[in-house]
Amino acid sequence: MEVSIIRSSDVLLGRRDLGSRVVGVCTFSKTFNAKTYSFKKKSNVCLGQTFTWSSRKSACLNIKASAAALTEAVSADKVCGTRRSRPIDGLKLYVGMPVDAVSDSRTVNHARAIATGLKALKLLGVDGVELPIWWGVVEKEANGKYDWTGYLAVTEMIQKLGMKLHVSFCFHAPSMEPKISLPNWVCRIGELDPSIFYTDRSGHQYKDCLSLAVDDLPVLDGKTPLQVYQGFLDSFKSAFSKFMDSTITGISIGFGPDGELRYPSHHDEASKTTTTKQLIGAGEFQCYDKNMLTHLKQHAEVNGNPLWGLGGPHDAPSYNDLPTSSTNFFKEIGGSWESTYGDFFLSWYSKQLITHGDRLLSLASTTFRDSPITVSGKVPLMHHWFKTRSHPAELTAGIYNTIHRDGYDEMIKMFSTNSCKVILPGMNLCDEHQPNESLSSPESLLAQIMSSCRKHGVEIMGQNSWASDATSSFEQMKKNLQGENGSGISLFTYQRMGVYFFSPEHFPSFTNFVRNLREMELDEDDLPGKEEAVASGFLSGRNLQEPAA
Repeated sequence: MEVSIIRSSDVLLGRRDLGSRVVGVCTFSKTFNAKTYSFKKKSNVCLGQTFTWSSRKSACLNIKASAAALTEAVSADKVCGTRRSRPIDGLKLYVGMPVDAVSDSRTVNHARAIATGLKALKLLGVDGVELPIWWGVVEKEANGKYDWTGYLAVTEMIQKLGMKLHVSFCFHAPSMEPKISLPNWVCRIGELDPSIFYTDRSGHQYKDCLSLAVDDLPVLDGKTPLQVYQGFLDSFKSAFSKFMDSTITGISIGFGPDGELRYPSHHDEASKTTTTKQLIGAGEFQCYDKNMLTHLKQHAEVNGNPLWGLGGPHDAPSYNDLPTSSTNFFKEIGGSWESTYGDFFLSWYSKQLITHGDRLLSLASTTFRDSPITVSGKVPLMHHWFKTRSHPAELTAGIYNTIHRDGYDEMIKMFSTNSCKVILPGMNLCDEHQPNESLSSPESLLAQIMSSCRKHGVEIMGQNSWASDATSSFEQMKKNLQGENGSGISLFTYQRMGVYFFSPEHFPSFTNFVRNLREMELDEDDLPGKEEAVASGFLSGRNLQEPAA
């Protein structure tokens, strides 16, 4: 598939340059096996460049662009004195960069394509971007051997455009493609000692991040994971010192699966292939590696019930079992989750997670306390089965939130204690589009977490869960970001750049979303006259081929 986003080569702007403020996509063309379909949209100003996204098995990205024209367009507001629209309530808008912006060989993937995409976002009025930095890329071969080359190159691109950067430290492997593993030297250690990974009841290891139970154990070539993470952050701080504050305005620390503060309770292959149309099961408790079991055994003995420390709940369901079964741990009435034992186990299980989060937030806050940047971490939105009394998806993920108990209060208080912000995903999700049988309520869960944040004075940085062209998805994001719903949200990051992001199915909707978030206070002098038309055509320029994200 090839998709072209076409801009005029001769943009005639009126009395004031609208290029940096009112942006629209002029022409889209898609080629499917020699058949061409077109989509055209009226707009005040066209983006001024041709993107050709080739979606093949080898996934290449072709971009035709005039660098001079783009540079001129980006800086046009300085020349013409354009008044930019003001974000609603000071909200900053960022876009996530491709997961594999930097390859595992530490080079920038599709560098020219990324540069062109960044310029398009700049024209649209996006404030900055979020860049995932992978442990498995930077410290790939040996403990303490760091290579920041690719990430420094990307940061320099962003700096030259005058955009801001939020860095996400990823001490995990992505759950979806492209696959980026943990550092090779860590994987080798894991082959010899699989207990450094989370383990489920069947003995299966989750190898995309380390178990929180080894945080302070010298399992990585004589160092603890916390010491290794500390060295990683110190090296980053030194290598990127010249970008701090001027370009880099914030960092987030990864806690676990997908960077979120949770256990990998839904990591089996069946769960990975579950679609939004299918029901997601209760998940499984991840407390069966030898170090977690040691902690549980000690906790049970201290509480005078040594038999409770032999393992997790015997009647807990498997990953894809529905929690509505009348025989398992999460049974609505009379389930073990409401028993004295259930409270003992769930309190311990969730406390281990909060302690892990506190260690990492404290480490990051201390490292960057003399730098003018914000520190944050991501809280999960485990919204499936929220309408049940036990909230099983949250319990297996380590969040002790039930009809009787607010499981987010202590977690958010931990963020407040460390003076950190909360990253909250799922702001595009609404109850209406959830399967009725899943008893899900993302809106209610978002409201609960946001209420805890307001209670403890913690700022929120919102995210969507995935890119979508659905009007309802963008409307839900606007609802969550504007008015009272958006109270306490300082920044929103839209995920994420790539082939689909710039496609005609998606990019016009995103463009409209950005415009709707801005207060467009245009007077008559701002509007183009009839003679100020935009001529369509292709920009001259080289044909650049890069692999797509």
